[in-house]
Amino acid sequence: MAPYETLLVDEKEEVAVVTLNRPGKLNALSLTLLSELDMLMGEIDSRDDLKAVVVTGGLEVFCAGADISIFPGLGSPEEAYTFVQQIKRCLSSLRRLSKPSIAAICGMALGGGLELSLYCDIRISAIDSRLGLPEINLGAFPAAGGTQLLPRLVGSSIAKELLFRGEPITAQEALQIGLVNRVLPKEQVLPEAVKMARDFARKPAYAIRTIKRIVNTGLQMDIDRALTYESASFLGIWSSHDFKEGYSAFLSKRKPEFRGR
Repeated sequence: MAPYETLLVDEKEEVAVVTLNRPGKLNALSLTLLSELDMLMGEIDSRDDLKAVVVTGGLEVFCAGADISIFPGLGSPEEAYTFVQQIKRCLSSLRRLSKPSIAAICGMALGGGLELSLYCDIRISAIDSRLGLPEINLGAFPAAGGTQLLPRLVGSSIAKELLFRGEPITAQEALQIGLVNRVLPKEQVLPEAVKMARDFARKPAYAIRTIKRIVNTGLQMDIDRALTYESASFLGIWSSHDFKEGYSAFLSKRKPEFRGR
């Protein structure tokens, strides 16, 4: 895998551990980091030997948000629009990824950093982490997906309170509202995320890809259309090698041999 300027990649068997690597900048999202993240997710998605992704910022800080030094250079509304669209496109590489993604959050996850984690499928947080969307305090709002992804995760009322207040919440509060899946001592966050990713990697990859797609796509539909879409998606599962192997192995009382198709 090619080296990146702002990202570190460690392959742990079938799991890619991606570390944001701007230590002097609190891992703030620069244009380079965003572009590299987009490229890296495309590379990971094309590799059959990598079946899950963990995104981390290390033990001290996950990501402090967008690099504010970019904003003065946006000279027109058109440039600002292009900028936020570029952020969304790059962060959406985690959402487009056909494989499970887990954010391992230690330290602060603020603004664009929290938005980055929202594009992941699952979030595991350290006990002492602080998570929030403080853009209101700059006279703005989180325009990299925060106003849309957060309500879909925690509900509109809770999301509005977080967006209106702009104050970070504790990891325990984040767990209570469903913003994160688990809270652990920070030394356990990355190992637990990798363990979970490995558990996912052992599952039949075709079914995993299908589940991620129908959940993400179904959330954009009304319930009747979503249920029909689910049924249509089952046709692909029905004709897949893995499903046939799965029920044949179950009936024969043997271990299945999945092939990811």
